[in-house]
Amino acid sequence: MRLLNRHPTRPTGILLAALPFVAVLIAYWIGSEIRLAANPQDKLLPAPETIMNTAGRLFTEPNKRTGEILLWADTFASLRRLAFGVGIGALISLTVGVGIGLLPYVRRGLSSFVAVLSMVPPLALLPILFIVFGLGETSKIVLIVIGITPFLIRDLSQRVLDIPHEEIVKAQTLGASTWVIALRVVLPQILPRLIAAIRLSLGAAWLFLIAAEAVAAEVGLGYRIFLVRRYLAMDIILTYVIWITLLAFLIDFALKTLSRKAFPWLGGGL
Repeated sequence: MRLLNRHPTRPTGILLAALPFVAVLIAYWIGSEIRLAANPQDKLLPAPETIMNTAGRLFTEPNKRTGEILLWADTFASLRRLAFGVGIGALISLTVGVGIGLLPYVRRGLSSFVAVLSMVPPLALLPILFIVFGLGETSKIVLIVIGITPFLIRDLSQRVLDIPHEEIVKAQTLGASTWVIALRVVLPQILPRLIAAIRLSLGAAWLFLIAAEAVAAEVGLGYRIFLVRRYLAMDIILTYVIWITLLAFLIDFALKTLSRKAFPWLGGGL
């Protein structure tokens, strides 16, 4: 049997999925042991038990000055910014993407502009955003929107163009207007793709969020990481990095579950 036709059993699949994570943990543990053996005061690779103790403290102990648990305050602030940025970007992308894919005049007018806009490095615009919108919440949300929206628009517009032309012709034959075609023919087919595109853009959205928080914020996951870096508090930094990774995974899993429940006819996917 050819290798491409061989599929792992469920236990084997779980084992194969866990192997990279186990390898990273072992490599980190070995590196930490070597550095701590040479210098017990080394801060670069804290021992795993140190990270666990720090995580327990960050999740449960309130700040003595403010009385709030900083990690949870940072989490809620960052998730709020992320939700607004991704939500606004998705809404704009859905509207413009359908317009470009369905309407020739809109496609002629905006497709080249969106293509050029997608080539602009969003982080290069960060100083401009701070000047225009100030150092508050708006600039951070706008950075996320600018960062992910062009990609989402191009992806959704291409998905609309990939819809078989026969479906559009049949809908017109039955008397459907452009508005009805957009709602009843196009929208049901691109909503699953919108969710998939959002999942693919989450990594970039987190990057833009953390970059903005690192530069100008008083609360947030990115702000806290860059605040403690000056003290080489790697146990805190690694705790926050692991927490951000877990949050990103949970959001991705939630979107995947939503797509599977809302559109069961899609079948398997990422």
